[in-house]
Amino acid sequence: MNIVDTPSPNFNERQLPVSMIVLHYTGMESAAAALGRLTDPAAEVSAHYLIDEDGTIHRLVAEDKRAWHAGKSHWRGITDVNSASIGIELVNPGHEFGYREFAPAQIEALIPLLGEIKDRHDITRGNVVGHSDIAPTRKQDPGELFPWGQLARLRLALPRPTKNLMDPLWSDAGFLLALERFGYEVTDKLAAVVAFQRRFRPELIDGEIDGECRCLLLALLLPKPQGDE
Repeated sequence: MNIVDTPSPNFNERQLPVSMIVLHYTGMESAAAALGRLTDPAAEVSAHYLIDEDGTIHRLVAEDKRAWHAGKSHWRGITDVNSASIGIELVNPGHEFGYREFAPAQIEALIPLLGEIKDRHDITRGNVVGHSDIAPTRKQDPGELFPWGQLARLRLALPRPTKNLMDPLWSDAGFLLALERFGYEVTDKLAAVVAFQRRFRPELIDGEIDGECRCLLLALLLPKPQGDE
């Protein structure tokens, strides 16, 4: 891995052990602009790593420190996600500046980095999440073009379930209870459903709870989701 140390002053001490990895896109017009913001003391934001589109990895904050990438967020009962996570930013202009597919070199750099972090901290696949998963009312990244399936086939993230799917016929309220059990904050129903769809059914993000969404969520709540791995 080509890792360049680009220190950010924006960190403090962790209050929790590392149990999560949060993936982001930068949502800025260039890598230089993103690095400038992530290392600017006045911005008060950072991440542990940033991966440029050419595959260069910038190490901004040491993993034993609390980087400031998650903001107000929630996942599986944890509300101080910054304390419990490693944050990885991927250079991409995002939905505001011309969202596009992630560069192959970028994903090729992410895969070994993600694998090493996951193994080092004994992080489960269900705790490798996107920013939109932990902050559904505020964030869309890394977005519907992110190659979650590629990571899942390497056992670096949960797969989209494809086998033995069955509709539990939950009411909408029942679906939201199950979604909360899985890990999402569901106070805003529409935002929670959209975030779930963006992650597990990116081809149709309409905020509607339908049979396919129920089937996918039920499968994800089983001990071993059956997908294309």
